[in-house]
Amino acid sequence: MMEKGSPDSEALVYEARGLTKSFDGGSVAALRGVDFHVREGEFVAVVGPSGCGKTTLLQLLGSLDRPSSGTLTYRGKSIANLPDPSEYRAREIGFIFQAFHLLPTFTVVENVQIPMFEGGLSRSERAGRALELLNDVGLEHRLKHFPSELSGGERQRVAIARSLANRPSVLLADEPTGNLDSENAAHVVELLLRLHKELGTTLILVTHDLAIAALAARTVRMKDGRIVEAPVSATQTSR
Repeated sequence: MMEKGSPDSEALVYEARGLTKSFDGGSVAALRGVDFHVREGEFVAVVGPSGCGKTTLLQLLGSLDRPSSGTLTYRGKSIANLPDPSEYRAREIGFIFQAFHLLPTFTVVENVQIPMFEGGLSRSERAGRALELLNDVGLEHRLKHFPSELSGGERQRVAIARSLANRPSVLLADEPTGNLDSENAAHVVELLLRLHKELGTTLILVTHDLAIAALAARTVRMKDGRIVEAPVSATQTSR
């Protein structure tokens, strides 16, 4: 079952129509005709079994890969035809990954500054912004520590702070609690929810944890490269 009742395009952050993605010369179909939309400020969870296409969809939304066919737009503009995808990623998107991807030879405060290096900020401005973000995630006491000196939950909080460095419009989170124990996972989810509400950032989160997905405004279910369940957004149903 495809997503029903697509809303007006001008109200959307993302809209996908007939989106496909294949690998190995077309022999492996990761996405098979996906219709999908996300509104401004929504928290959307994407769930489904391993290999169903969740991460592939997130990678296409973040312009980390290109679709094989179909259309995918960000605020009405084709992501596949962006003149500079790296600028789109740097200015508009904050990525949060399961594996953290912190640089081991950089301190916590240095890791958070990495996305800001090409933003025209001075060293003091970068440091001030990083300190502000680390305070927001409760790690102001860990500024000079290296990733190896942190717990898994602390590393993910650093990664979340880094994802917010350039004030992105969208957060794309791929199994952000996948490497954490239940206590740390709960803290990270609580943090993401708080930041989403306080900042009004659009949040799209891939997860296998249905308890986490239940916290989202909408849950999109995938199977075999297709969306099999996608409730309409609350703003749409209230029309």
